[in-house]
Amino acid sequence: MPTDVIMPQMGESIFEGTITKWLKKPGDKVQRDEPLFEISTDKVDAEIPAPASGVLKEIKISEGATVQVNTVVGVIDAEGAAVSSSAPAPQPARTAAAETTSGPASTDGTAQVKPAPQADGTSAPKQPPATETAPAVQAGGNGGAGTDVVMPQMGESIFEGTITKWLKKPGDKIQRDEPLFEISTDKVDAEIPAPTSGVLREIKVPEGTTVQVNTVVAVIGDGAGVPAKAAAPAPAARPAEKAPKKVEQPVAVQAQPVERPHEVISFPEREQQGDGERIRSSPLVRRIARENSVDLASVPGTGLGGRITKDDILNFVQQHGPATAAKPSRPVAPQPVARAAAPQPISQPQAATQPRPVAAAQPQIVPELAGELVPMTPMRKKIAERMVESKRTSAHVHTVFKVDMTRVVKLRDKVRRQWEERHAVKLTYMPFIAKALMHGIRKKPIVNASVVGDSIQYHKNVNIGIAVALDWGLIVPVVKGAENLSFVGLQRAITDLGERARAKKLVPDEVQGGTITITNPGIFGPQFGTPIILQPQVAILGMGGIFKEPVVITDEHGNDSIAIRHIIRLTLGYDHRIIDGAEADQFMVAVRDYLEKFDEDIG
Repeated sequence: MPTDVIMPQMGESIFEGTITKWLKKPGDKVQRDEPLFEISTDKVDAEIPAPASGVLKEIKISEGATVQVNTVVGVIDAEGAAVSSSAPAPQPARTAAAETTSGPASTDGTAQVKPAPQADGTSAPKQPPATETAPAVQAGGNGGAGTDVVMPQMGESIFEGTITKWLKKPGDKIQRDEPLFEISTDKVDAEIPAPTSGVLREIKVPEGTTVQVNTVVAVIGDGAGVPAKAAAPAPAARPAEKAPKKVEQPVAVQAQPVERPHEVISFPEREQQGDGERIRSSPLVRRIARENSVDLASVPGTGLGGRITKDDILNFVQQHGPATAAKPSRPVAPQPVARAAAPQPISQPQAATQPRPVAAAQPQIVPELAGELVPMTPMRKKIAERMVESKRTSAHVHTVFKVDMTRVVKLRDKVRRQWEERHAVKLTYMPFIAKALMHGIRKKPIVNASVVGDSIQYHKNVNIGIAVALDWGLIVPVVKGAENLSFVGLQRAITDLGERARAKKLVPDEVQGGTITITNPGIFGPQFGTPIILQPQVAILGMGGIFKEPVVITDEHGNDSIAIRHIIRLTLGYDHRIIDGAEADQFMVAVRDYLEKFDEDIG
């Protein structure tokens, strides 16, 4: 009996994952709980075990694809029946519930997949059940019944899409799930597969047109009686046209100074790269560019394949201001030109008072540099997204304290060998810092809080995230309920999480739920750093390196002397929305005093 292999839910806040590697190929035998494939999310890399024993019959989602949780990514046949020879393979007819082969790409547009439209034209797995359960079948005048191809809904907040390219023309044969056309929304570019096999009978919506979701954009017939001259898509509106074309399908009204209801959004000819390839952007990006007269050719894209995201265009406008384009992106009414009339001689003083024409800024030509262009990994893209999001969300402030670690260093050096033999785990400085952190939280609980709307949530437990540097990125596993652990228990938990993070053995629950984070770049030698807060937390403690430094020591009689001491610089990054400077510094004083006067039994 076949068993579906699905993309697992990697934590409450994780809704998608990227398949980075298949550990088995179609035809291979696999045992239950044996590692089957590797995935990457914005919080964890993990190996996913097989849900049953048998033969891997089919791989439905290829490596590198990002899909939503609960998407069927493969099939295991317990009886070892016929095996699919390719991955992914065309899918047999299934129920509407199983029709979604992949979810929409991430909302930031950093990864793309090929979602198979459901019967109601949507691709999100969670849709109201009131929609149709099969593609609409219509009676065609040329060749009998046909299947409507509709504009899919690429996410809950997406209500329209632009057809950027038809990959087939009327009269072409097409297989089910074969890419049929490309669309662009304000969050994702994607190829849309055919909902059925047959012949593309009619294209109802031409390239460059923006239509609402569920709009019928084409019809696929069974191939009988295909007209000799199939309807060809109408050309998209050109930038030079004085009036935009109108379509019968409902389209969104573009927000522009001049009202143009039902405007057909087109791709201007100049929005092309040097090799003729269209600049990848969404309708929202192009609208912002038009409103600010920005030439998209001058905007660097950080999305997949150089796609210009909403953040890219907004950052560009913020940095350079509007009116940086060589010419307006949208068609405008012809304006009177001064030199249309005979030029009138003017005196020199008059000429000085006349506004001189200013040449529009030309896109800067960047010389081609030698090197290798390597795409970001899914983890790298998610890290970038989360860091930028945190900087936009929290009012980051940092305070740096010098802490005399001599007492801790000498204690560790003294007991290290016996301690490690007794507990079978390496003794590091991290549990000392974690203990000091929790001491500071007892003094200032606001540091172990988070912002929820206009409220502050004080957390009952101290769940410490420990940043772990990996060869392929960064991950932050969480020590839950750290306040209840002994010194030995803290060291064991920190060591265990770090080792399993590097071996990709973490489970989803171990990378979420943190209330405060410790990061230790000091192992690489820096004096200190200014770390970025991990949302929705409000504080992060950064450890610098421990260095021997000359320090002025004052004895009990007020006499000063210079001594060599072990000094560390601890940095607290905090969210100034709810933590004031005085509270942050008082917290750090408590942390410093605890470490400089450390007298706890470490077991």
